Amino acid sequence: MNIHFKVATAQDCTIIAEMVVQLTTEICHKTNAKHFNIDVKSTSERCRDLLEGGHYLAIIGTFNHQPVAVATMTETYALYAGGKIGVIQEFYVSDELRSQQVGALLIEQVKDFGRKRDWACLELCTPPLPEFERTLSFYQRNGLTPVGGRKMRQTLS
Repeated sequence: MNIHFKVATAQDCTIIAEMVVQLTTEICHKTNAKHFNIDVKSTSERCRDLLEGGHYLAIIGTFNHQPVAVATMTETYALYAGGKIGVIQEFYVSDELRSQQVGALLIEQVKDFGRKRDWACLELCTPPLPEFERTLSFYQRNGLTPVGGRKMRQTLS
């Protein structure tokens, strides 16, 4: 399978938004809970602002000129991790291409991208468990190690 990867630009914001909405919809469906309240239009606008402002990074994978995968990232700093790190915020592969190594190829693209930016490490949070146990296994097979804890959130607005 020939997947083409590219670093996204602001012109890709709608493509990114569509896949992120698909991801969040899937998470809400599998967990039977409304974790997210986003739509393509507002997510696309937010994505454009973040990409243009240099606060957000993304890699898009296409197959036969159709978007099939995306990883969105931020760059931040952590003393415990040795300095500059990359955080995967969203990671999505279209359902019909899962278990066909597309995710593994995308994670390698993210790792290469991070090495070029001198990230000390790469971090992410998995979707809720146990519903996404396969996702956790995928990340472990691809070199990420659980470091404990759970993602926590408090809305400030």
